[in-house]
Amino acid sequence: MKIVATGDSFIARRLPEDHKGAKEIKELLSQSDVKFTNLEITAHKREGYPAPFSGGTWALADPVVIDDLLDYGFNLYNWANNHTMDYLYGGLLATECELDKRNLIHAGAGQTLSAASKPKFLETNNGRVAIIGATSTFHESWIAGERTAFIEGRPGVNPLRFEEIYYITSGEMEVLKEISKKTHIDANEELNKLEGFSVGAEEDHVFIFAGKKFTLSPSGKTFQKRIPLKEDLDRLYQSITEAKRQADYVLVSLHSHEMEGLNKSLPADFFEEACRSCIDFGAHAVLGHGPHVVRGIELYQERPIFYSLGNFIFQNDSVEYLPADYYQKYGLGLDSNPADGFDVRSDHGRKGLGMNPHVWESVITEMEWSGDQIQSIKLYPIELGFHEPRYRKGWPKLSKDHNVLLHSKELSKSYGTEITIENGVGYVKVN
Repeated sequence: MKIVATGDSFIARRLPEDHKGAKEIKELLSQSDVKFTNLEITAHKREGYPAPFSGGTWALADPVVIDDLLDYGFNLYNWANNHTMDYLYGGLLATECELDKRNLIHAGAGQTLSAASKPKFLETNNGRVAIIGATSTFHESWIAGERTAFIEGRPGVNPLRFEEIYYITSGEMEVLKEISKKTHIDANEELNKLEGFSVGAEEDHVFIFAGKKFTLSPSGKTFQKRIPLKEDLDRLYQSITEAKRQADYVLVSLHSHEMEGLNKSLPADFFEEACRSCIDFGAHAVLGHGPHVVRGIELYQERPIFYSLGNFIFQNDSVEYLPADYYQKYGLGLDSNPADGFDVRSDHGRKGLGMNPHVWESVITEMEWSGDQIQSIKLYPIELGFHEPRYRKGWPKLSKDHNVLLHSKELSKSYGTEITIENGVGYVKVN
């Protein structure tokens, strides 16, 4: 079984006919049974209403861009991410309709929580493959809901939530308590608890400040710890255990922007724990994406975790239509156009994702399996046109530059993963 996986496909433009570089990538993908990507855009004819908040850019493209992803050869999709609900329920349902119209296998979002968390199956000549999708980056109102005997469910994403606890010194705790006493910063939450509108048991030694949990540090040092929510891990467990009884291979796709400190190249602690749990539950590989940069690779229990595969297509500065909320956010009038918005957001090309070279280099990973044993993992470097104008950036082509492979090699060392580079390809040592 050969599986090729890519990161985010934020596709907002049509793929030009005979695009330079596309032919080589299509040939590479065509050699595998499974071709995966993360669909990070809503694809519809403006059926939905814009959400009052978005994943950064209100991600919208004409549905024909899905045909371009099909032209690349992708046959397996995740679409649980921080843009799934940029156009609320109308946008989600219209995108789902476009995916279904093309008979695509997609996971991570749906009309109920059961639908969003359900494994989806791809039939290949070399076996049956399951995909399960979830995201840790979303607005709380985007979580899909279940139906009851009398009330319909809620469309949305399959969530991977986490709990934050801040460990602080006794002196810092006294300061927080004093501020809380003087400002009543959590008065609404306290009242909600008294009146039964907020639930949750009181925890010993935990102080709530500004909605966050604080407790005394056992080491005397200040630090933060995040742990995945048990409810969401349990749901992933149920999905994986179902899938592994119904398929030869189980892939879990997880979208996460959360990081360690301010370093986008390092995944958050809860995300590492969740990824390892998915392998413990029986997944063959975890395909991470989200921060728009490559992160390290871990071989856990001899199975691969890709903490982020970076970008495959990235065209967030090519979105054709933006809602009023976007222009108001950047202090622009409603007679403005997307080019005005992109100019202001990037300070006319002086800051933002467009100026980060790591955003515009990534890898395509190719895994080869024999039964449950991983035989090889290859990393093919790609570049997305860092030096191009923003309206031409974002199309991938195979790269002869080793920088992203060297970067992946360095990031993977902390997980004990060895990567060698030969003839422009990265090889992950698997045994």
